[in-house]
Amino acid sequence: MAMTDLLKTEEIKKALDAFTAETFNPKKFFEMVGMKAMSAENVKKVFQVLDVDGSGFIEEEELKFVLKGFAKDGRDLTDAETKAFLQAADKDGDGKIGIDEFEALVHE
Repeated sequence: MAMTDLLKTEEIKKALDAFTAETFNPKKFFEMVGMKAMSAENVKKVFQVLDVDGSGFIEEEELKFVLKGFAKDGRDLTDAETKAFLQAADKDGDGKIGIDEFEALVHE
């Protein structure tokens, strides 16, 4: 499944353009692409697209490239943005984001 099967291309582009270097805010980004209004089931489908290795978690290494999961020309997150994103979503402190943690962050 492609991200464009779940979200509108123009909303993805607008959100990517809104967050230039060092400004990424995952909650605002997810709202801009329309994920906040999605059902929990569809948010979990987005998670599965972003979980590149299929481990059931988005690890820090995958998180750095999360914007590329939305669009091929998405930029890499900086180390600071990656750590802030992980800190915002990783509620159990295991160093990775599970599907329920991801859904909770989107709908927070």
